[in-house]
Amino acid sequence: MIPHKNKKTTILLILTVSLLSIGLVSAFWAYWYSQAQFDLLSRICGQMAEMGPEAEQRLLTMLKQYRSGAGWRSEESGFLLQHGYRAKDFWMNGQSGFWIVPGAFFVAGSLFFLFLFFLLERKNRRRIEELTAYLEQVNLQGVGTMIPGREDEFSLLQDEIYKTVTALYQTRENALKAKKNYADNLANIAHQLKTPITAASVSLQLLKAKEPSLYVEQALGQLERLSVLEEGLLRLSCIDSGNLKLRREQVDIYTVLNLAADNLWELLEEKQVTVEIPEHGCIAISGDMDWTMEAFLNLLKNCMEHSASGGRIYCDYSQNPLYVEILIWDEGAGFAKEDLPYLFKRFYRGKDAGDGGIGIGLALAKSIFELQNGTITARNLPDGGACFEVRVYSH
Repeated sequence: MIPHKNKKTTILLILTVSLLSIGLVSAFWAYWYSQAQFDLLSRICGQMAEMGPEAEQRLLTMLKQYRSGAGWRSEESGFLLQHGYRAKDFWMNGQSGFWIVPGAFFVAGSLFFLFLFFLLERKNRRRIEELTAYLEQVNLQGVGTMIPGREDEFSLLQDEIYKTVTALYQTRENALKAKKNYADNLANIAHQLKTPITAASVSLQLLKAKEPSLYVEQALGQLERLSVLEEGLLRLSCIDSGNLKLRREQVDIYTVLNLAADNLWELLEEKQVTVEIPEHGCIAISGDMDWTMEAFLNLLKNCMEHSASGGRIYCDYSQNPLYVEILIWDEGAGFAKEDLPYLFKRFYRGKDAGDGGIGIGLALAKSIFELQNGTITARNLPDGGACFEVRVYSH
């Protein structure tokens, strides 16, 4: 059964095609009839011309007057009436006015076609706008209000959109659920590690006080690594679960870089590495001071671990209307080429990683900057050294 709106469209289409057909048929018929009249007149003139040169000359003069319309009077048509002829016997006289009728049909058909095209175009545009609004609602709110079903040329597309949106929404829900389960498991593992690490550390401290030895020192070093790992897992689980609540305040870049360097003071002194932080005036980002400091601390620590004794770590920062850019680089050997794509992966340790690293610091820094509308990349400098580039966007 044809839907109501489609039925109206079909009727209009049939009407348009019919009018165009009538116009074309009328034009063809008019051409054929004119040709027939011309042949008839040609035979009559040929027979009259056989009466002699004077008759032929008179006939040609009359034809010229007929073509130009000059010298012809309405009463002259009475000759044929007197002999029983009527106008319908000689309907076509070759004048262009005869084309008004087929021309009118053709124009009417064209107008109907344009009108139909306008209706179909408006209908299609409304349906496209309706489906577009639905997708925008899905993108903004996660779930869109169902559009009332209807039978038209967009029905199949609408059904496929619904199926795709439903599948994507279900996939998103499953992914969020899996991510939450992963974060919960990560937090549980970190909490379970805390108790034995603390107990073992206390026992080793007591043993060290009674009987100092190299093995006790090594065990304490490994326990310290485990403690750092446990703290890192707790931070990552907090980020993954969405429970990390970042404050939104103005974080001055010069201040936060100095705080991060101060927290590494002992390690920097031990390795005799200095950090140079220029002051470029008030350049700030919107974020959380403590967590931003934590992210920069991890970057500075990575540069320190790959710097030679007596080396330097450089910091620089600038601002434009789109973002604040912070650069941190060292004078070391730089990143191994095969490590660059994986530097910010969790628990990834490059081939030149230090003994104390556990592969969480850079991943944690990346997550913190992304939560604050930022990005981080790493590259090697042309003259040597590794460089971190952080961009925190204003909008």
